[in-house]
Amino acid sequence: QVQLVESGGGLVQVGGSLRLSCAASGRTISSYVMGWFRQAPGKEREFVAAITWSGGRTYYADSVKGRFAISGDRAKSTTYLQMNSLKPDDTAVYYCAADSRPPPLLFKTWVPSDWGQGTQVTVSS
Repeated sequence: QVQLVESGGGLVQVGGSLRLSCAASGRTISSYVMGWFRQAPGKEREFVAAITWSGGRTYYADSVKGRFAISGDRAKSTTYLQMNSLKPDDTAVYYCAADSRPPPLLFKTWVPSDWGQGTQVTVSS
Protein backbone atom coordinates (compact mmCIF):
# COMPACT_ATOMS: atom_id res chain seq x y z
CA GLN A 1 0.00 0.00 0.00
CA VAL A 2 1.19 3.48 -0.85
CA GLN A 3 -0.03 6.64 0.82
CA LEU A 4 -0.25 9.71 -1.39
CA VAL A 5 -0.64 13.24 -0.04
CA GLU A 6 -1.28 16.15 -2.38
CA SER A 7 -0.59 19.82 -1.73
CA GLY A 8 -0.40 23.07 -3.62
CA GLY A 9 -3.95 23.57 -4.77
CA GLY A 10 -5.75 26.88 -4.47
CA LEU A 11 -7.37 29.78 -6.24
CA VAL A 12 -5.66 31.39 -9.21
CA GLN A 13 -6.68 33.79 -11.95
CA VAL A 14 -6.92 32.89 -15.60
CA GLY A 15 -3.46 32.70 -17.12
CA GLY A 16 -1.81 32.08 -13.77
CA SER A 17 0.25 29.16 -12.53
CA LEU A 18 0.18 26.63 -9.73
CA ARG A 19 2.42 23.75 -8.76
CA LEU A 20 0.94 20.67 -7.18
CA SER A 21 3.02 18.25 -5.16
CA CYS A 22 2.37 14.64 -4.25
CA ALA A 23 4.40 12.94 -1.56
CA ALA A 24 4.36 9.16 -1.49
CA SER A 25 5.09 6.99 1.50
CA GLY A 26 4.80 3.32 2.32
CA ARG A 27 6.05 0.78 -0.18
CA THR A 28 9.01 1.69 -2.36
CA ILE A 29 8.02 3.55 -5.46
CA SER A 30 11.03 2.64 -7.54
CA SER A 31 8.91 0.70 -10.01
CA TYR A 32 5.88 2.94 -9.87
CA VAL A 33 4.12 5.04 -12.36
CA MET A 34 2.86 8.21 -10.76
CA GLY A 35 0.46 10.68 -12.18
CA TRP A 36 -2.42 13.09 -11.85
CA PHE A 37 -6.11 12.94 -12.58
CA ARG A 38 -8.78 15.59 -12.16
CA GLN A 39 -12.50 15.71 -11.67
CA ALA A 40 -14.60 18.75 -12.37
CA PRO A 41 -18.11 19.17 -10.93
CA GLY A 42 -20.59 16.99 -12.80
CA LYS A 43 -17.88 15.33 -14.87
CA GLU A 44 -16.02 12.05 -14.76
CA ARG A 45 -12.50 11.80 -13.41
CA GLU A 46 -10.00 12.18 -16.26
CA PHE A 47 -6.32 11.50 -16.79
CA VAL A 48 -4.05 14.56 -16.79
CA ALA A 49 -0.40 13.46 -16.73
CA ALA A 50 1.89 10.64 -15.69
CA ILE A 51 5.57 9.88 -15.25
CA THR A 52 7.42 6.59 -15.08
CA TRP A 53 10.22 6.36 -12.54
CA SER A 54 12.09 3.98 -14.81
CA GLY A 55 13.21 6.12 -17.70
CA GLY A 56 11.34 9.23 -16.61
CA ARG A 57 8.94 9.12 -19.54
CA THR A 58 6.05 11.54 -19.37
CA TYR A 59 2.54 11.39 -20.74
CA TYR A 60 -0.12 14.09 -21.01
CA ALA A 61 -3.75 14.49 -21.88
CA ASP A 62 -4.19 16.52 -25.05
CA SER A 63 -6.02 19.22 -23.11
CA VAL A 64 -2.96 20.07 -21.02
CA LYS A 65 -0.07 19.47 -23.43
CA GLY A 66 2.19 22.47 -23.63
CA ARG A 67 0.75 24.01 -20.46
CA PHE A 68 1.34 21.40 -17.76
CA ALA A 69 4.57 19.64 -16.88
CA ILE A 70 4.97 16.61 -14.65
CA SER A 71 8.24 15.85 -12.91
CA GLY A 72 9.47 13.77 -10.04
CA ASP A 73 12.10 13.53 -7.36
CA ARG A 74 12.77 9.88 -6.60
CA ALA A 75 14.88 10.69 -3.56
CA LYS A 76 11.92 12.52 -2.03
CA SER A 77 9.32 10.11 -3.39
CA THR A 78 7.50 13.15 -4.68
CA THR A 79 5.96 14.07 -7.98
CA TYR A 80 5.04 17.55 -9.13
CA LEU A 81 2.58 19.01 -11.58
CA GLN A 82 3.49 22.47 -12.83
CA MET A 83 0.39 24.08 -14.30
CA ASN A 84 0.79 27.18 -16.44
CA SER A 85 -1.59 29.27 -18.53
CA LEU A 86 -4.48 28.04 -16.44
CA LYS A 87 -8.00 28.25 -17.82
CA PRO A 88 -11.42 28.11 -16.13
CA ASP A 89 -11.83 24.60 -17.61
CA ASP A 90 -8.88 23.48 -15.48
CA THR A 91 -10.98 24.01 -12.36
CA ALA A 92 -11.28 20.62 -10.67
CA VAL A 93 -10.19 18.47 -7.79
CA TYR A 94 -6.79 17.10 -8.71
CA TYR A 95 -5.87 13.62 -7.54
CA CYS A 96 -2.44 12.09 -7.30
CA ALA A 97 -2.22 8.48 -8.41
CA ALA A 98 0.35 5.69 -8.36
CA ASP A 99 0.68 2.17 -9.68
CA SER A 100 3.24 -0.60 -9.22
CA ARG A 101 2.23 -2.31 -12.45
CA PRO A 102 3.81 -1.55 -15.81
CA PRO A 103 2.53 1.56 -17.55
CA PRO A 104 -0.69 1.08 -19.49
CA LEU A 105 -0.75 1.19 -23.26
CA LEU A 106 -3.17 4.09 -23.09
CA PHE A 107 -3.05 6.39 -20.10
CA LYS A 108 -6.49 7.63 -21.04
CA THR A 109 -7.80 4.30 -19.72
CA TRP A 110 -5.36 3.92 -16.82
CA VAL A 111 -6.88 2.79 -13.53
CA PRO A 112 -4.23 3.31 -10.84
CA SER A 113 -3.94 1.12 -7.79
CA ASP A 114 -3.44 3.99 -5.32
CA TRP A 115 -5.06 7.41 -4.98
CA GLY A 116 -4.56 10.53 -2.95
CA GLN A 117 -7.38 12.46 -1.30
CA GLY A 118 -7.35 15.27 -3.82
CA THR A 119 -6.65 18.99 -3.81
CA GLN A 120 -8.91 21.69 -5.18
CA VAL A 121 -7.75 23.93 -8.02
CA THR A 122 -9.99 26.85 -8.91
CA VAL A 123 -9.27 29.13 -11.85
CA SER A 124 -11.24 32.35 -11.73
CA SER A 125 -12.01 34.62 -14.61
